[in-house]
Amino acid sequence: MDVVVIGAGVVGVSVASALARRGAAVTLVERDVPGTGTSSTSYAWVNANGKEPRAYHDLNLAGLRAHHELAAGGVDWFHGNGHVEFAMDDNHRRDLRARVERLTGRGYPVEQITPDRARALLPGVNIPDDCDTIAHFTQEAHCYPLPYLAHQLRLAREAGARVRTRTGVTGLRATATGCAVTLDDGSVLTADTVVSCTGRWSAELGALAGVDVPVLGFGEPGDVTVGYLAETDPVPVELSRLVTSPWLNVRPAGGGRLQLQALDLDATADPGVPPDPAVGAELLTRARALIRDLDAAVINRVLVGQRAMPADGRTIAGRHPDAPWLYVVATHSGVTLAPFLGPAVAGEVLGGEEELFAAFRPERFAGAAEITPPRTPRKPGQQ
Repeated sequence: MDVVVIGAGVVGVSVASALARRGAAVTLVERDVPGTGTSSTSYAWVNANGKEPRAYHDLNLAGLRAHHELAAGGVDWFHGNGHVEFAMDDNHRRDLRARVERLTGRGYPVEQITPDRARALLPGVNIPDDCDTIAHFTQEAHCYPLPYLAHQLRLAREAGARVRTRTGVTGLRATATGCAVTLDDGSVLTADTVVSCTGRWSAELGALAGVDVPVLGFGEPGDVTVGYLAETDPVPVELSRLVTSPWLNVRPAGGGRLQLQALDLDATADPGVPPDPAVGAELLTRARALIRDLDAAVINRVLVGQRAMPADGRTIAGRHPDAPWLYVVATHSGVTLAPFLGPAVAGEVLGGEEELFAAFRPERFAGAAEITPPRTPRKPGQQ
């Protein structure tokens, strides 16, 4: 089978790699350089925590498990050391306790812990003495997307996939035997199936095929598609797992650096405007309050991350009902799902069926009178 995969982010390279290793003739097309889109601006928290409804939780859990399986022999991009979240106000306490109860009932690996246990897991983090609601999500993880992507890209090439970078797609159409992809250099690729893994550009690519793929674009500062991420310089802090606090989310960023996120600051995030230096200053102030020994730390960069966000917030996976030769993958949970989506999508393209995709088919949008948009991310416990 001849397959063209469009988009070389973490999802696209995973799909191309899995298809090529199963014997498909794969061409991976990327209009820029692999990993320069959404994959390079992700907090990269691997989890199924708070992912609702249940079908979305189960899909993300499959992604979390796939990461652990792939990393079992030791890899440099995956750190499955867990995630600690602590709550200080009543709303956050209720939210966290309810989540722990719900996830425990599903068999999800989580435990409630004491402040002393939290301090043992998080040396250098200031856990308040009066904090009585702390959860340790023991198998959650953070990922370094670009080393993961490089690994999958190497596997794809070793299995015979052709990779065409800095090559845009200008046309998609059905043919008598499958489909054709017109590239910006005027050449045409023929295939049995095209797999769209273009993330936040999915609607744009769908339009080339004359079909609707409801994925949100940036609309206004602070909307659901954007959020700030900041990175420090190397700091003398021992931190091996994610931390979610009332004021700041933080995780290791490699090389002794920390990645910082505070969802309440995202109201001014705009990908077309350089971040206000005050955002970085506030993130650093919060980091110094949360973590000891950051007096000399500086913020190396603040960027506006852009999310791939289907119109209802849920993953899209399946052949488009109006163009069955076009298989569409789009998800906000790309880093979590990538190692599962690769083989699962490949299996479907080659004729199988993945039961975990049942609730996520593109046809759910057909004839929908109204699509409920996803809520802008908020701090845990915010109403």
